[in-house]
Amino acid sequence: MNKKIINNLIIVVSVVIPLVVALLFRVKVEGYDFTFLPPIYASINGLTALLLIVALWAIKNGNKVLHERLMKVNLGLSLLFLLMYVVYHMTSESTSFGGEGNIRYVYFFILISHILLSISVIPLVLFTYLRAYNGEFDRHKKLARITFPIWLYVAITGVVVYVMISPYYA
Repeated sequence: MNKKIINNLIIVVSVVIPLVVALLFRVKVEGYDFTFLPPIYASINGLTALLLIVALWAIKNGNKVLHERLMKVNLGLSLLFLLMYVVYHMTSESTSFGGEGNIRYVYFFILISHILLSISVIPLVLFTYLRAYNGEFDRHKKLARITFPIWLYVAITGVVVYVMISPYYA
């Protein structure tokens, strides 16, 4: 497959995933109980954050094989998170944050920044991976310097959002 087709495919996937997730929020499937999923997918976010840091350490110490393996695991964890997140929201009512006062503003700032950056990180991760896959390591490193902190922020704030809203789960 040529680069232009792959680049276009990444752009399409990066637009389609958030749109499909948003649409699936409107779909409710009755009769299934997946209320156990939020702590699992929050843990996946935490593990992703940890493995992102270890992968950075690995590449900084010249261990390309470990870095590559960890980044592939992170891609898999992100996909697993997305699947669990969609299944939960298709089968369960959304939980409202019940905090009051300034903590409410803090929560919504973290939540909104998490959502917006989780959308923007999709093409960043895919293009960063593609550059490494194609052996374009200088370009990979340049883009990874942008992708890494955003992906790490999304992973960490995913855990923070869960911890902040967990007292309000029904």
